Amino acid sequence: MSVQGLDRLHRKLTRTIPERVLARVREAMEQAAEEAVDVIRSLAPEDSGALKDSIGWTWGDAPKGSIALLTSKRTAGGMRITIYAGGGDAFYARFVEFGTSPHVNKGKFAGTQNPGMAAQPFFFPGWRMVRRKAKRRMTGAIRKAIKEGAR
Repeated sequence: MSVQGLDRLHRKLTRTIPERVLARVREAMEQAAEEAVDVIRSLAPEDSGALKDSIGWTWGDAPKGSIALLTSKRTAGGMRITIYAGGGDAFYARFVEFGTSPHVNKGKFAGTQNPGMAAQPFFFPGWRMVRRKAKRRMTGAIRKAIKEGAR
């Protein structure tokens, strides 16, 4: 007894489905990152606008001078997406997110007391707002790609 189409099924399972899954996951990751950046920007305090403008996402590592506040784990396809803030004129992003403690100044203002700054979290609360939806989006993309590949 032999099973007809076994070679074709094997090709689909090893080649077609992974390619489709990776393409769908990449698309879902981009959508989730864009949505997260929009929410995080809406929560960021605004003075000059530099902090809001510095929030973004990229494939791979964060741009030089910025802080990577969220980096996805590498997927099977080697994809890694990073959501970042700061750098350039907004070097202070981490201070806004986490606050600073009171301290004695050094340098130009040596000896004076700095009262510190209370945290104004914008990044992690924004990510928590979209995290579940992002996960659902990626799971749905994987399922859809597998169903399409199985046809």
